[in-house]
Amino acid sequence: MKNTIKVDSSTYRAYNLQNYRQIPQVAALPARMHRDIAVVGSVLPFKVNNYVTDELIDWDDYESDPIFRLTFPQRGMLLPGHYAEMATALERAAGEAELKAVADTIRVQLNPHPAGQVDRNVPRLDGEPLAGIQHKYRETVLFFPSAGQTCHSYCTFCFRWPQFVGMEGLRFATRESELLVRYLAAHPEATDLLLTGGDPMIMSSRVLARYLDPVLAPDAGTNIQTIRIGTKALGFWPYRFTTDADADDTLRLFERITRRGINLAIMAHFSHPRELSTPAVRAAIRRLRSAGAQIRTQSPLLRHINDTPEAWSTMWRTQVNLNCIPYYMFIARDTGAQHYFAVTLVEAWDLWRQAYQGVSGVCRTVRGPSMSCTPGKVQVLGVSEVEGRRVFVLRFIQGRNPDWAARPFFAEYDEKAVWMNTLRPAFGDRFFFEDEEREVYGEQYGDDDAGSFE
Repeated sequence: MKNTIKVDSSTYRAYNLQNYRQIPQVAALPARMHRDIAVVGSVLPFKVNNYVTDELIDWDDYESDPIFRLTFPQRGMLLPGHYAEMATALERAAGEAELKAVADTIRVQLNPHPAGQVDRNVPRLDGEPLAGIQHKYRETVLFFPSAGQTCHSYCTFCFRWPQFVGMEGLRFATRESELLVRYLAAHPEATDLLLTGGDPMIMSSRVLARYLDPVLAPDAGTNIQTIRIGTKALGFWPYRFTTDADADDTLRLFERITRRGINLAIMAHFSHPRELSTPAVRAAIRRLRSAGAQIRTQSPLLRHINDTPEAWSTMWRTQVNLNCIPYYMFIARDTGAQHYFAVTLVEAWDLWRQAYQGVSGVCRTVRGPSMSCTPGKVQVLGVSEVEGRRVFVLRFIQGRNPDWAARPFFAEYDEKAVWMNTLRPAFGDRFFFEDEEREVYGEQYGDDDAGSFE
């Protein structure tokens, strides 16, 4: 990669809207790009680090570079009207309170909590809601540790962007490990605990252990058999597992988990093959595997970043060669800058099919393209013809009701559709799961769309 300016990429340094001009490579950016970063970064979160800027971005071709678009705000990530609102406020040098008000007004129009995360996924214990815990699928409980509610860098498409913008009521987090253990003990059907965020691997090993040790205690009384850790650290800061001051302690914690007979799954997020190319990430993968961790890989399909079959087949083949397990291709969620990143369901299925055909069977553990929507994870199996009509063939990979899993159903063919909420049943006036959804949620049904990012 040409035109890289390196300091010491293994010593972490974060950049945001306030200090990103200190990145040596951005000196060459034109004024219009700085303006776009300022406007869009005032609404959507922006944070990048020196590993990403030094090792992953091709600054000679930054405008079309996938990692630059993955981490730096782009004008198209705001709708024209929203861009104009924030640009006007910045140009008249509005005060901090007014800028926040303008930003928050825009943010609430971006569907900040899709798929029933607030009103349907938060469980209760002794009648009280458990902030920082979600339980959507029977076997899997999500835990949002409060110390893990940031990331080494932010992805511009992130569906959890509300976690990072400081809006009241938009953040899931908890310090209550005791409540988590009590909830898990009361729900033996939950076999999987998923630590998510933010990024749990932003935490030190000492803090991470404070959350995990109560779950691992012999008298915890839970039925947890798998601990998953959702993280982008391998892609954005692999030194977390190699040369960071507590990297060895982190690996010892992971070894303690696996020695207990608990499956440790690192749910690694790779959006582009370049994130798998550096010596640093390959060393980190080797260390995690040596600690007994599985590494499963996933990403959304994103226009401007990985919307070619070659990108996906290369990722899957490389991941398998590095002893990782391809797991999910997601559809970009209906939140934030979806309009910028989304591909149509028809395009997604065609791209998936070409990528899938380009790899051997050992890579075909991956599932997708999948929408994490309100009733569950819905996979687009393809386009077919039934009774003379073109239809989408869909099925649940996971459902709020476990009985929905693996049940195929049909939607009217729509070449412009990008999400479940615009699809219509191909036969009858409703999908098979809608009556049960209405019975459970009543008037709330259909407020957002028809998940959690496992």
